[in-house]
Amino acid sequence: MSNHIENDLPKSLTEKSKVAKWINDRLPIISTLEGTFLKHPYPKNLSYWWNFGSIAGIALVVQILTGLFLAMHYVPNTAQAFNSVEHIMRDVNYGWLIRYIHAVGASMFFVALYAHISRGLYYGSYKSPREILWWVGVTIFLLTMATAFMGYVLPWGQMSFWGATVITNLFSAIPIVGPKIVVWLWGGYSVDNPTLNRFFALHFLLPFVIVAIVMLHLVALHTVGSNNPTGVEIKTKKDIIPFHPYFTIKDMLGFTVFFLVFGYFLFFHPNSLGHPDNYIPANPMVTPAHIVPEWYFLPFYAILRAVPDKLGGVLMMFGAIALLFALPFLDTSKVKSGAYRPWFKKVFWVFILNFIFLGWLGKSPADGWYVWASRFATLFYYGYFLVILPWLGRHEKTLPLPDSIDADYQAKH
Repeated sequence: MSNHIENDLPKSLTEKSKVAKWINDRLPIISTLEGTFLKHPYPKNLSYWWNFGSIAGIALVVQILTGLFLAMHYVPNTAQAFNSVEHIMRDVNYGWLIRYIHAVGASMFFVALYAHISRGLYYGSYKSPREILWWVGVTIFLLTMATAFMGYVLPWGQMSFWGATVITNLFSAIPIVGPKIVVWLWGGYSVDNPTLNRFFALHFLLPFVIVAIVMLHLVALHTVGSNNPTGVEIKTKKDIIPFHPYFTIKDMLGFTVFFLVFGYFLFFHPNSLGHPDNYIPANPMVTPAHIVPEWYFLPFYAILRAVPDKLGGVLMMFGAIALLFALPFLDTSKVKSGAYRPWFKKVFWVFILNFIFLGWLGKSPADGWYVWASRFATLFYYGYFLVILPWLGRHEKTLPLPDSIDADYQAKH
């Protein structure tokens, strides 16, 4: 399809430079990068909701770079970990800035991921032929959650220690092999130095695994093409434009807004997204009054606590993410975009509000009406995927789709 727009593109670097051509003839890295990031055709009607994929990519790069510098000074030892973080904050030149960029950056990364996933849910980016593209994206989400959890343990404050204790203990609910899995995760019979060493090693390694899977995500994206707000597939060359300069300019605006928000939290409220108990050294003899994970885990933590049975809670929590893998088969509607599905649109926003409500419940006490509210919210979460989407796919009356992407674009502009 790139041949259709070849005449509209500026000359490539290999055409401008003999040196670049010489290198590319022997190692086609330049043409590959240009084909991937500059010349690849995209639907011309993509909105700013499509910026969050590239924003998440930039956030990942920021996390890796700041993590590398932090690893140069961090000591993965239970007797020194907390003090090494304080050393970074107080003694290392601009260590406070690097640490805060990394800590706030984790939250900003999840903001981009949740927005990216929400856009995919609304516009049906999980439907044929993009099922594998969606599955790879959900895998990235899972690995990011695992990486973030291990990173949260590293400062070895009160919430780090007890968060690690509570979450790793969940695996003991698995029949027969559960206790052995917990001992293997801990490297012993309690959360201690071997646990911290393992988590540090995995926290350092997993971001590079995520980068590799992001590359697979891009390959899958360029194989099946990007979805668009209409959900209509590309039909003619009028439906597409090259990524550069049109979407690079759009991405630059998205990056600017993202880093303004990032900078606001970084310089004015760097600790507002964390927990104050993590500035207290870990003490196995003192249990915090209320153990909570980071905000981006709270909806799933609420689902875990909504079930009185430990094994049932674990299964429900992991099942909440497993539903995302099954989503391409649960939503049977032939129309992809929520913009043309009146009832889906209403239920979708209720689902988003319910997810935010679950997050609020996750940080609330696990007693009284909060528990019952968590159960109702969990019931709706599962009902949305298992009951509402299949029912709407069979019975919803959708709006007429545009004849093409270009027709929709011309009508709106």
